[in-house]
Amino acid sequence: METPNEKTTRPAWTATADLHSPADDAAEARHPLAGKPWMYRSRRIGPIYIPAYASPPFQLGLVAVVCFLCPGMFNALAGLGGGGQFDATTANNANVALYSTFSVVGFFAGTFANRMGIKLTLSLGGIGYFIYIASFLSYNRNQNGGFPIFAGALLGVCAGLLWCAQGAIMMSYPPEASKGRYISWFWMIFNFGAVLGSLIPLGQNMHSDAGGVNDGTYIGFMVLTFCGAALAWFLVDARQVQRADGSHVVLMKHPTWQSELLGLLETLKTDSWVVLLFPMFLASNWFYTYQFNDVNLARFNVRTRALNGVLYWLSQIVGAYIFGYALDISRVRRSMRARAAWVVLFVITMAIWGGGYAWQRQYTRAETSAEDYVKMDWTGGGYVGPMFLYMFYGFYDAAWQTCVYWFMGALTNNGRKLANFAGFYKGIQSAGAAIMFRVDALGAPFMNEFASCWGLLAGSLLIALPLIIMKVRDTVPLEDDIKFSDETIEEVMPTLAHENQESKIN
Repeated sequence: METPNEKTTRPAWTATADLHSPADDAAEARHPLAGKPWMYRSRRIGPIYIPAYASPPFQLGLVAVVCFLCPGMFNALAGLGGGGQFDATTANNANVALYSTFSVVGFFAGTFANRMGIKLTLSLGGIGYFIYIASFLSYNRNQNGGFPIFAGALLGVCAGLLWCAQGAIMMSYPPEASKGRYISWFWMIFNFGAVLGSLIPLGQNMHSDAGGVNDGTYIGFMVLTFCGAALAWFLVDARQVQRADGSHVVLMKHPTWQSELLGLLETLKTDSWVVLLFPMFLASNWFYTYQFNDVNLARFNVRTRALNGVLYWLSQIVGAYIFGYALDISRVRRSMRARAAWVVLFVITMAIWGGGYAWQRQYTRAETSAEDYVKMDWTGGGYVGPMFLYMFYGFYDAAWQTCVYWFMGALTNNGRKLANFAGFYKGIQSAGAAIMFRVDALGAPFMNEFASCWGLLAGSLLIALPLIIMKVRDTVPLEDDIKFSDETIEEVMPTLAHENQESKIN
């Protein structure tokens, strides 16, 4: 991600002798590296610079590829509406089971991540995606609706673990000045998986106007998700990660199940203001059901849905890039950036969902459910308008998720506490998704579902405003971060003499 040309600008992960000094030797004596020496050596292959294996950029990139292959393929399948089936009932029931277990496990997943470690937690989390997609391949052949429901419930457990570990890495590994960019890097790589995943059904169904995808689509997704689950084992433990300035992630050295369960409660006690973000957490996946099932599935045939999926996830990449880098503009104080982000989110909520209201007025569930209803194809008239609307929906999702992660990361740098924040986020987010999938399965009017999405998004922004104004500081002192850990300042503070800060090279 970086291509420094001079020795003085290389990150301190480099093991080159000309960057080492007696001061560094003394620093390493105070805080010896937890991993093997090769993990902290960066590489250059021609003009390409590769960060050290145990550095935050490399580890975040690895996690992003895991999510590219696992949740990315899940998102591509979900984006087709109805899990790629002609009728959304089975997928809705599976997703109710998925997000119900996800909401419970996710809320407490910070305890598991802090006790078992990030690597094991993420590794276990990838398994469920393979089984979930396999259940739809089975359903395509035998119409057994029980398997997708079971697989959905299992995936909820696995996804709760995976996303908690991912959130902890994304928010706690980078330095304060780079959190927005790290979030955007992850979100872009992750959503590129959904783009490629959407290209699979687009290519296989290019000349089909059927309602559901074929077996080859599911098999392709299964291969990719299996690779993602295996790749997670190549991560290093969080205690082995070292930043460019020699600092380490603030963790518990000796976590126990008791300490982490109590730590979950302590997080709510010491950071009670975080509950003002809970409505934003709830809203963050609430609108997926409406967009995927009530817009994409309801109005478009399978190949057009696949094209819409490609454009939706591409727009997410653009949104993550713009918002992630804007949130790290160093010329503006972080507290002011937080307030500006809130204003921009509120404006685009009114603009994009206002356009969505105009679109939703054109059709109802009863009309699109009729047997003689002809779904829209990209070759038909009137496709350009809804195409751009769907792209803006994708852009908006990335903007929302990027800002929520950044708001949480701005409250603390403590890895233990951020794992709990990530668990709260994914648990509450999944509860909202479960509710909406159930509402959709019961056949609620499309306009009612749309109104709930728009109202919750706008209302949650208003509720979060006091926290953004009063609790997002320009920096969080190390003394505050260390209070929620059994480590000392000397064990996690910057130790390298060279001033090769990531904020100068990213």
